[in-house]
Amino acid sequence: MKETSSSHVWKLRNVKNRRISPTDPPMQARRLFLRRSEPKMYLQNLILHTLPLLHHSTFMMNYIEEEKSLNARPRKHKGTYRLEDFIIQRTLGTGSFGRVHLVRSKHNLRFYAIKVLKKEKVVRMKQIEHTNNEQYILADISHPFIINLWGTFQDATNLYMVMDFVPGGELFTLLRRSNRFPEPVAKFYAAEVALALHHLHTLHIVYRDLKPENILLNSDGHIKVADFGFAKACSSVTWTLCGTPDYLAPEIISQQRYNKSVDWYALGVLIFEMLTGLPPYHQAQGNPAILYEKITAGPAHIRWPSANNEEFPLLAKDLIVKLMDCDPSKRYGNMQHGAGDVFAHPWFREVDWQKLCSRDIIAPYLPKISGDGDASAFDNYDEDFEATASYGLPANDPYGHCFPDFEYSYTS
Repeated sequence: MKETSSSHVWKLRNVKNRRISPTDPPMQARRLFLRRSEPKMYLQNLILHTLPLLHHSTFMMNYIEEEKSLNARPRKHKGTYRLEDFIIQRTLGTGSFGRVHLVRSKHNLRFYAIKVLKKEKVVRMKQIEHTNNEQYILADISHPFIINLWGTFQDATNLYMVMDFVPGGELFTLLRRSNRFPEPVAKFYAAEVALALHHLHTLHIVYRDLKPENILLNSDGHIKVADFGFAKACSSVTWTLCGTPDYLAPEIISQQRYNKSVDWYALGVLIFEMLTGLPPYHQAQGNPAILYEKITAGPAHIRWPSANNEEFPLLAKDLIVKLMDCDPSKRYGNMQHGAGDVFAHPWFREVDWQKLCSRDIIAPYLPKISGDGDASAFDNYDEDFEATASYGLPANDPYGHCFPDFEYSYTS
């Protein structure tokens, strides 16, 4: 995301690079830097009609059991696509390996997002496994709060992933404009994220990159978790050092084995950031050593801010501390009752989980969408017409065998 131009919100740098991967030098990850300058509330009516008043604990127990049964279901059918099936409209985002484009289907006239990755860069940056994982995992997922993968293909130079176009933009953008969310709004988004994480975990998938930048808002205001580049199918434990520094669990930093509980830890960080505007261990100077020291020291060292002379919400604080416990065996979401402990926490008492699952609750914020294909919620990027003109052209391909699940497509 580019730097915000107005003086009333935030100055941002390196937003899209606040991740680390196994190829980065240990503990020398890139950082996101934020400086606050007299932020003002952007959303004035977020609290209206946010959450219902009933807690359906019986429904949640049945829901958890139903989710467990999804492990045996067949893989989702994936469509077959070619580049010439689409008209490229504009760039939605850029990254180290390529671009994400807004496209329109020539057949059904619907809008999609296509992620285009340069194979040479993926191989050179040692991201083959992560790229294949993202394709394989998204092809197996169907959930209202997770982005849908419609199909994948490749040509001589690029990989293509056809996904939902989610027009409301990033939760990150909304949060920065707002400075922080009112408690009911943070609770709404946290509850939907919790449902998405639980679904992934029932499929033995650890997400590993939860942060506001990876949560998109649909036209109805409900979320879509996106960017599965660090996700991994993992039935027990894994060791890989990857993620976003502010959201890393202590066991990842200590390079110990870890499991899906790292996602619940990240949910605690997300709740804190939504309520305060910054992650709990944020370092204004971007010193990773101090950041990692605080993370491993545990939530007892968090400085809990107050707003408008009101104390930090006690139930929210209690849940955050339980989610961010340094001991994974005592962390909410990873104990005997699993996600049930999270869903049953008193902070979520008002949530009607059944209505939330079916998106029958009106979201606290409805993106201003003028029509199908409106991408005004996304930053403007300079278009690389030379690169897009090269899509689909024949060329020598030494890397195609590295991506066996991406079907070959040749431009006619």
